[in-house]
Amino acid sequence: MRLENFLRSLHADTNESRPPDWEVDWDDAPLAYKLYRSLPVIPLSPEIPLSLIGYESRANPDLSTIGHILWHAYGLSRLSQYPAVSSINQTAEPVQMYRRFVPSGGGLYPNELYVYLKTTDAPAGVYHYDAAHHRLILLREGNFDSYLIRALGNRCDVSGCFGIVFVSVMFWKNFYKYNNFAYRLQGLDTGVLIGQLLELSKRFGCESGMHFQFLDRAVNHLLGVSDREESVYAAIPLSAEPAIYRSYNGIYGDRDFASVDLCRELPVVRHDHYVRSQKVKDYAMLIKMNEASMLASTDSFRHAGAVKHAESGVHAVFMPRVERLSYDLASICRKRYSPESDFVLNKVTQQEAAALLQEATASLSYYNDLRSPHDKPGSLMSLYGCLYNVEGIPDGAYRYDSTAHLLRRIVPGDHRLRLQRGMSMDNVNLFQVPLCLHVAGDKDYYRSVFGYRGYRIQQMEAGILVQRLLLAASAIGMGGRPLLGFNPVISDELYKLTEQGKTSLIQIPIGYYRQRPRLEGGLHS
Repeated sequence: MRLENFLRSLHADTNESRPPDWEVDWDDAPLAYKLYRSLPVIPLSPEIPLSLIGYESRANPDLSTIGHILWHAYGLSRLSQYPAVSSINQTAEPVQMYRRFVPSGGGLYPNELYVYLKTTDAPAGVYHYDAAHHRLILLREGNFDSYLIRALGNRCDVSGCFGIVFVSVMFWKNFYKYNNFAYRLQGLDTGVLIGQLLELSKRFGCESGMHFQFLDRAVNHLLGVSDREESVYAAIPLSAEPAIYRSYNGIYGDRDFASVDLCRELPVVRHDHYVRSQKVKDYAMLIKMNEASMLASTDSFRHAGAVKHAESGVHAVFMPRVERLSYDLASICRKRYSPESDFVLNKVTQQEAAALLQEATASLSYYNDLRSPHDKPGSLMSLYGCLYNVEGIPDGAYRYDSTAHLLRRIVPGDHRLRLQRGMSMDNVNLFQVPLCLHVAGDKDYYRSVFGYRGYRIQQMEAGILVQRLLLAASAIGMGGRPLLGFNPVISDELYKLTEQGKTSLIQIPIGYYRQRPRLEGGLHS
């Protein structure tokens, strides 16, 4: 299959990218976490702070700090047990799952976290975060500042960082259930995790940024992972010092670097690890897409232009000025809930809607390498929504203008029936939802700028915004449910996106809810 057709199938129909005879072998499912064997172990403190209010950042971050960040980002946080849905003549066992603070498609968590760490209480080197045991596994010891400065395109003062978090994707971890549709989910899941890491870095007093562009094979080579099985999607430097980007001019000037040259500098390492599955099926298209998305030289790094909107003559609803939400991130993460059939239609005030939209988009002003140094930090995503029963706002389809803090009405009226008919599953009753939001992006995923890598960049950026929406909703007392089982043609027509060269990437119903029956316990100190 051509790559263009493959990517089109991921959006045209969520079932189109899965063969009709696809059967999931639940008994041979992979673990939700990677386990390395016979390697040096660095335990992390089990005394996790369960509140981040008033947390005092340290001048020289240590293992405790990085451990707290990793656990709140991707550690096993709780065990949940739900009653299973059974037919009239059959009984089913309760569904039991280990949960983390971030959502994941099907609860499969395809990502892994690695850290290049430089602290006084552990050997400098590259580590894997063992989420199952809350510890670090030493993969390669040494100082790799020069190597990583070049791998990141000479855009970050790595020597001024105490760590760099690498977010990878293990292809099989959700391919076994979703087949090729896993490729879309992996980008979104990665973005959600990135959004959580960026927010945590602020709470722990760290300077951070986001690298979507780097020399893939050089970074994978450093970590010792095979890109036939797993590949790094993002790099997030962490520093206790401010302005690690703005003040750094680079020690290599404007030189270009090639991945093949960097790989020659370090010996190959391959470590034994366990994934549980005995029969790993072929995921050739995921490997093909990953190879087509790789950057072999820093000469291939690019910047995108500004997002443009065509909005002449539209009606605007000015939102009330509200203070930024103040909340304990740790508490909100524990409280976050993804409703399905348990949404309850309650009126939402204009102040609540304003706080939700402002909080979600204000946090997108983070450093990333998609914009030139002269542009304001920001996202390439746009936020649209169909609002119903929101106090002071007429029912209708809107675009949120974060710069002016207003809603630009596109089509008036109640659109819940139209959106409900576009759902591929009836797991959410949109008639009980006051805010049905859509994250939109370039229909051609900035292919002319980033090539096929633009697709995964777009999915990650969408995931970052989704996580910010979910955290803001939880802080207000509402829940959000990210959905891919919707017909994008319907929302694209509502918001007139096609004529702007955009499309809807993900649908997030947000509203009040009642808790469904479940047993849940926290896995923390």
